[in-house]
Amino acid sequence: MVERLKQRNARIGVFGVAHPVYWGQFPGLEEQLMKYHEEFKKIVYENGVDVVDFGMIDYSEKAFAAVEEIKGGRIDILFCNMLTYATSSVFAPIIRALDIPIILVALQPRRQLECEEANTRQQLENDNICSVPEFTGVAIRMGKKVQDVIIGVLYDDNEAKTNISEWCEIAKVLHDLKGARFGLMGHVLEAMYDMHADPTAIADAFGVHVPLLEVDDVLAVYETVTEEEIEEKSRLILECFDTPVPVSDPLTMKLTEEDLYNASKTAVTLDKFVEKYNLTGLAYYYNGRPDSNHRQVVSSFIVGNSLLNAEGIPMCGEFDIKTCIAMFIMDRLNIGGSFAEFHPFDFDEDYIMVGHDGPHHIAIADGKPVLRSLKKFHGKPGSGASIEFKIKEGPITMLGITQSYDGKFKFILGEGISKHGPIPPTGNTNTRGFFEPTTKEYIKKWVMAGPTHHYALGVGHHADTIAKIAEVLHIDYEIIKS
Repeated sequence: MVERLKQRNARIGVFGVAHPVYWGQFPGLEEQLMKYHEEFKKIVYENGVDVVDFGMIDYSEKAFAAVEEIKGGRIDILFCNMLTYATSSVFAPIIRALDIPIILVALQPRRQLECEEANTRQQLENDNICSVPEFTGVAIRMGKKVQDVIIGVLYDDNEAKTNISEWCEIAKVLHDLKGARFGLMGHVLEAMYDMHADPTAIADAFGVHVPLLEVDDVLAVYETVTEEEIEEKSRLILECFDTPVPVSDPLTMKLTEEDLYNASKTAVTLDKFVEKYNLTGLAYYYNGRPDSNHRQVVSSFIVGNSLLNAEGIPMCGEFDIKTCIAMFIMDRLNIGGSFAEFHPFDFDEDYIMVGHDGPHHIAIADGKPVLRSLKKFHGKPGSGASIEFKIKEGPITMLGITQSYDGKFKFILGEGISKHGPIPPTGNTNTRGFFEPTTKEYIKKWVMAGPTHHYALGVGHHADTIAKIAEVLHIDYEIIKS
């Protein structure tokens, strides 16, 4: 029912390398290697990306010419296809000049050589690994880095395909970071020192722009919303969410018509607001005077934000732009990205509640999410519709973005398991998070790493993939181990 506003995509550059002396010695070898190159490109294409092929680079002159082509190709990552042995002179100009992730791919056509029947040509067709150490060594001598090396077989190698797919997913994150606009609106919730972030530092670290917006900018759009648009949005909300009666929390009520109307009007407003300011995401917080339009509108953001999260636009409360970017990274990896923090432990069953009262990524909900009316938002001004659901059962990943004493950003990464079981019926999202060796020991390691109290929550185990994104962005990271 809720589809992405913008499909995930990336531009993947590929080129092959070889030693041109072979062409005269072994007629037809170049043509055969290029057939293997086409097979490799098919594997890349399967990941829903645009592939730009820079062909065979077998002379240093071609390498220098290719640099200019690649620079103009708006490439997100570059696969160097190690087709056979090649001298590092065809690689050095490329690794020296480019500032994009370059991955060496050494996929030999045969799983093994039949030594009793093998010949030199067969060896050359399967010499994909031969010059890999030469290439990585030259990169290091030039003060550069080969981002990864993928080793395997060209045909029916699921591990190699998974490794290629992982880099294509990373490329989709990098692609959408370019020129992204993460808006900031309002101010930090009073006394939350961990939420502050310098927009210039954000722009520098992630290559994005941070437009500074006013609540009045939202109100100007709010006044343009029609009753027809509100009715249409209300129908969508009621299709997406259950609206049960209260259970145990006296703060909750069955969703009221007034709260549905306010949430629907604000959801339409946010759709238009995001479009008007061309936002990739938004971090916000604002108190407003009691009974003011400012407070009424901002306190009814949660439902509209959660719908936008599912559409690929991360919307983050409490002015937390760092977690907004963490949510964006998870969304572009297609693993969710809910706004989360830690809630009470269950020391008997060894889990901790993981969730928040703010916007969530309903695409990773376990079943149909619930919409309740809250008489008050605890710790914050206002009242209204709020979302409650559990994360899908299975592996989960946490990404917190924090800063060290010198202002540098750092990724804090963790992995656990979301397991079946009830959650408190409080109108807040929660899931039962289990961690090894015990949840208490793991959470202690997490908090000692110096995170902020928020993080993005996604499905699956993807800490290693996100760590690679940190490396590409030259950002420190720490994976909390059990």
